[in-house]
Amino acid sequence: METVKPKSALNNRSKKLAKTFQKVISLRSATKLASNNGICMLNSHLKVKEDLFSDHQTKTHQGNGRNRAVMEALIARLFAGVTTIKAAYAELQMAQHPYNNQSIQAADQAVVDELKAISELKRRFLKKELDLSPQVTIMLAEIQEQQSLMKTYEITIKRLEAEVDFKDSNVSSLKKHLDDCVSFNKTLEKKLNSSGSLSLFDNLRLSALIPTHFVHFLHHTLRSVRSFSKLMMAEMESAHWDLEAAVKFIHPNAVFAKPTHQSFAFESFVCITMFEGFNNPNFSVQEDPPQKHSLQHGQSLYFDKFKKLKSLNPKQYLAHNPNSSFSKFLKSKYLQVVHAKMECSLFGNLNQRKVVNSGGYPDSAFFIAFAEMAKRVWTLHCLALSFHDDVTVFQVKKNTRFSEVYMESVTEEPVSVSGESSDSNSGELRVGFTVVPGFKIGKTVIQSQVYLSLVGSPASS
Repeated sequence: METVKPKSALNNRSKKLAKTFQKVISLRSATKLASNNGICMLNSHLKVKEDLFSDHQTKTHQGNGRNRAVMEALIARLFAGVTTIKAAYAELQMAQHPYNNQSIQAADQAVVDELKAISELKRRFLKKELDLSPQVTIMLAEIQEQQSLMKTYEITIKRLEAEVDFKDSNVSSLKKHLDDCVSFNKTLEKKLNSSGSLSLFDNLRLSALIPTHFVHFLHHTLRSVRSFSKLMMAEMESAHWDLEAAVKFIHPNAVFAKPTHQSFAFESFVCITMFEGFNNPNFSVQEDPPQKHSLQHGQSLYFDKFKKLKSLNPKQYLAHNPNSSFSKFLKSKYLQVVHAKMECSLFGNLNQRKVVNSGGYPDSAFFIAFAEMAKRVWTLHCLALSFHDDVTVFQVKKNTRFSEVYMESVTEEPVSVSGESSDSNSGELRVGFTVVPGFKIGKTVIQSQVYLSLVGSPASS
């Protein structure tokens, strides 16, 4: 059985549906009308307002963009002005040395003109009267700045060229002074080493020979020894030798007051090697057996050799006497003083050694200096054999107490065991090593030259 709803309920439902449809219809109508009239008008008004706002923004943006471009142009112009002033100031400095009045006035005027231009820009900026084209101004400013930089570079180049010319002039002057000094030193050396310094031997007779003559020729010989020692050190330095290591090899525990005193170690090596065998009649040359003569005849023979050899060029003598005792002595001493490893290191080969071994005479400055030294040592030996009394050579041992009778120091001040020069009264003087051996002619003593060390007490040695 169906349930019958009340009439009032149906009516209420119908009213709700009707209201709903009415709202929908009203909404559609309103939407249609709005789309045809109101909203279209509203959209039109909104679009106009948006267009107006957009135009205002564009104009504002364009104005800001122009102001920014003007400011950039102004700053570029100021920077260019600063660069121009800098270039003018550089030119002003350049014109001072040497003084150039015209360049000074031109540079000064350039500074004044640029300062006026910058001042005018400041005035126009403050009064907001800047009327310039940003693009043109920036381009002109860049051109001005580049021109100023080029001018600055040109001035810098001129200044550097002037400095180079000045230094070249100084170098030339110093070279000339050096050449003059070298020439003067060579002249002095020639005077010291020339035969003129031996003129007292020219008319000397055997009967008038005294120890003073031996001392005089000994000093003449030692000058050649020192000259060769310095040349050998220079060659070793050029070959990048460790000179300190070489000195320690020659005299292991030697202490030097100054680095320059290391030269005494090399001089000691050369001297001791060259004078080794001096006491023997033929200087220990094994290939040449000693000759037997009467005492007076032997003295006269050696004295004649001395007078003949003292002024001769060793190369000429060797060329005419390749098998002489001196030639053998020269060969023997060269092989002892100049070790094969040393020669190879200094000159890159053993060519000089090969020439000497074959009886030849190398033309190098090194060997010429050695040959001159060897000739003087050999000649001194001939002079020693010319004396009626025996001439002997002696060497002082290391750590021997210093004696003024038998020794003389090669330096003004001795060196302490700590390596510092000291007063001789504060300790005991001991021999560090012998530099030049001493000689005895009968009872006459020619002092040995030694390098001294200073120790605290005898017990400390």
